[in-house]
Amino acid sequence: MKNNFNIKNFSNNLISYCEKIQIKSFEKNEIITTYIVNRNQICIVLEGSADLMRYDFNGNQMIVERFHQFDVFGEIFYQINTNNELFVLAKEKTKILIFNYDIFEKKCKKNCKFHEELVLGLPNLVLSKVSDLNLRIELLSKKTIRDKLITYFKIISEKNFNKTFTLPLSLTDLADYLSIDRSAMMRELKTLKSEGFIKKSDKNKITLLS
Repeated sequence: MKNNFNIKNFSNNLISYCEKIQIKSFEKNEIITTYIVNRNQICIVLEGSADLMRYDFNGNQMIVERFHQFDVFGEIFYQINTNNELFVLAKEKTKILIFNYDIFEKKCKKNCKFHEELVLGLPNLVLSKVSDLNLRIELLSKKTIRDKLITYFKIISEKNFNKTFTLPLSLTDLADYLSIDRSAMMRELKTLKSEGFIKKSDKNKITLLS
């Protein structure tokens, strides 16, 4: 089902045919949305990138997800927990497509036929997001820093169809994303390098060797 779904085409069609969508631009470090209030929104990244950030009760920061072009996000995918604050932060100049859930029930003034396609495409949109969340769960389920790093590297390698790739996150952000201590992570990276599991160059370029 997901293999037949092209989120780029879906987004372009939504922009072309439906008047109920919004397109907003955000500068670097600007908050795009928070999950504290239920806004009934689904968002798609058209340009740029953003992080879903969490601050817990003690003020600890964690990157829950990193969103790139045509990634989907919104509070529909997360349970709101009063002990945690979730918000989406632009990592660079970013353009976001935003639409509300009621778009599926109320036709726009144009009475566009795209609404029918939209209803049919929604399960695929949700499935693509569920797949991303499953990868996230797989990462966080790993018990050791080594296993988290190797699993993350394999995921990025498979996405790029190449054993050599540049990390999409800074090392500080990577530590936050994997919920591990940065110093301990740096030690493990050195160990993986010395044991011949990876090759690492200066600009966060990684090569999987085994």
